[in-house]
Amino acid sequence: MKTDILIIGAGLTGLTVGYTLARRGRQVMVLERMDVAGGQIQTHSEQGFVFESGPNTGTVSNPEVAELMADLEQTSGGKCRLETAPDASKRRLIWKGNRFYDLPSGPVSAVTTPLFTLADKFRILGEPWRKRGTDPDESVGSLARRRLGKSFVDYAVDPFLSGVYAGNPDTLITRYALPKLYRLEQDYGSFIRGSIAKMKEPKTDRDRLATKKVFSAVGGLGQITQAMADYLGAALLTGVRDARVQPTESGWQATYINKVGEPLTIDCRQVVTTCGAYCLPDLLPFVDAETMRRLNNLNYAPVVEVSVGVRDALGGDYQAFGGLVPSCESQQVLGILYPSACFSGRAPEGGALFSYFLGGVRHAELLERSDDELTALVEQYFHSMLKFPEQVKPDLIRIFRHQRAIPQYEITSSERFEAIAKLQRTYRGLTIAGNLRDGIGMAHRIKQAVDTANDIIHSA
Repeated sequence: MKTDILIIGAGLTGLTVGYTLARRGRQVMVLERMDVAGGQIQTHSEQGFVFESGPNTGTVSNPEVAELMADLEQTSGGKCRLETAPDASKRRLIWKGNRFYDLPSGPVSAVTTPLFTLADKFRILGEPWRKRGTDPDESVGSLARRRLGKSFVDYAVDPFLSGVYAGNPDTLITRYALPKLYRLEQDYGSFIRGSIAKMKEPKTDRDRLATKKVFSAVGGLGQITQAMADYLGAALLTGVRDARVQPTESGWQATYINKVGEPLTIDCRQVVTTCGAYCLPDLLPFVDAETMRRLNNLNYAPVVEVSVGVRDALGGDYQAFGGLVPSCESQQVLGILYPSACFSGRAPEGGALFSYFLGGVRHAELLERSDDELTALVEQYFHSMLKFPEQVKPDLIRIFRHQRAIPQYEITSSERFEAIAKLQRTYRGLTIAGNLRDGIGMAHRIKQAVDTANDIIHSA
């Protein structure tokens, strides 16, 4: 077979690259090892609950997200529609002691919250005049302690990074894991001064598409990947195994075995990989060992996600994005999200849906727990954190294990980025994309994919 552009991986990145190129009239093929498209984005429907086994939400943090969703609504005939969370779900909760507290959202709540020490509340007043950091490889934890104080790290930064990365603030490097935060200090000398300056910057109509709202699709995130898969049609091949890519005199050649066991070959002009770093040694056998070592130096946080549904929420106050649990509280859960407060149709009327996240880099051993052990742990927090009476049991519990859930942008990231750049310079027509670079969120994936597609179009 022949195609112009071959894309390896049909997660959000790969599908968006393929969809964007196909919409612009380019000939593409997408190979996926799983039997279904979507990667970690998979939506399930059971007993009146609609729940995710991977990411639960994204943020409309760049125009590309809004533009993609508007285009998908058109090409899917309205089946795929953007849904943003209501204002009531903006509340973020942080666990301390024996209950959740609202994360401060303004000056008054910042002064009155019990989450931060009095000394650190005063310390924040001096943040705009604190010295700019000089270590380009400073961790998020170190940077935040220096500028904001220990209690802010313990009860804001640490749980935030647990929610986003399932990671450790003292091993995540700021300029890689939170580059916008790093640039605020480097460009403006202060988080506060930088944030104010950013708010005052003039915005185009396109800039305003980035509303920063939390989003999903009506019916779940799987509607997004399914809409792109449907558009690609026969150009998307699932159930592929043993894929290998090699450069040739005229471009690239990929070999693989299809779902019925037939060995096949595809010749193409360009290749885009979007799979995890751990797949690259087998996929790119022409890469020398040292370059591959640098390319494949990425650690991943393991995560157990448990969907918990109740048909009767007993009138409980679950109007929030969810609650995060600081590591200093020594609990075995990273956080509990409240999807039914954010999006419609996620639970029966009067009920509620919760997404528990366990494991992460600090508690990888939880992935080895049996379903019965995890169920008992989830039920324990169902009562102690969500405050359901002891006699009430969940109506739905579904457990999903992800051994390599979230990439950790640690000190080795610069080696990886340099190796990617070197390979792309050396081998014309090769693009190494995916969440091993450019961020891990859904908005990051969509922007990278659109940028990759545009680069390919402009290089033709």
